[in-house]
Amino acid sequence: MKGERLRASLGMLLQTSNTFSRAGQIRFLHKTRPVPPIPKPVPFVPDVPTFLTLIGRGLNKYASKFPSWDALFSLTSPQLRELGIEPARTRRYLLQWMQRYRKGALGPGGDFRYVQNGEAILKIATPPAAMLHDGKYAVNVPHGDSADAAPSVLSRPVGYRVQGLRTIVGPYATPLPGVSGAVVKVTEGMWEHRQGRKIDGGERRRAEVQFKKRSAERRAEREAEMLSHL
Repeated sequence: MKGERLRASLGMLLQTSNTFSRAGQIRFLHKTRPVPPIPKPVPFVPDVPTFLTLIGRGLNKYASKFPSWDALFSLTSPQLRELGIEPARTRRYLLQWMQRYRKGALGPGGDFRYVQNGEAILKIATPPAAMLHDGKYAVNVPHGDSADAAPSVLSRPVGYRVQGLRTIVGPYATPLPGVSGAVVKVTEGMWEHRQGRKIDGGERRRAEVQFKKRSAERRAEREAEMLSHL
């Protein structure tokens, strides 16, 4: 009997030891998960306040909570919550944009090469004479420079084109006074993904809300009919 009890006790100890070992391995694997890379700023997005301004939804009011670019892109959702980034959908939106930025999926102006004080200058460039093409291009040029260089050298930003003879069109492009060209400035919500608008409480509450509306309308009609007979 004593031998059987001893064997049973040893079996329980071995089982418990294996359980703790597996749990420890799981925790170890969790801690070794690679940390998401920290992307580099681009000319149109040189710092945290500009990034938060571009993605909109009022996130630029939290700019003071992030001491540096690396600090922002190192934070997790629980850490953002500790900093007071509320509600949860705001944290999700910020994390989604951080991931988009890591992948290079930027908004208008994200591929500008020449930016000064939050402004990018666009000018009209034509192909070299050797090219049998009479098209015109919208190119991003340094401040104070012209578009005399070859189009293959200058930056041709996505989403901007020449319309007519001397008009550059594209997101947030404003014509330059007196000269052909345009300026694009960092603007609040320039990259913002607009939130959908719930109609009648959204899909889950739509039937209930519409029923209450019809009930209120019928009640108002009955009251109006009763008053008309008085």
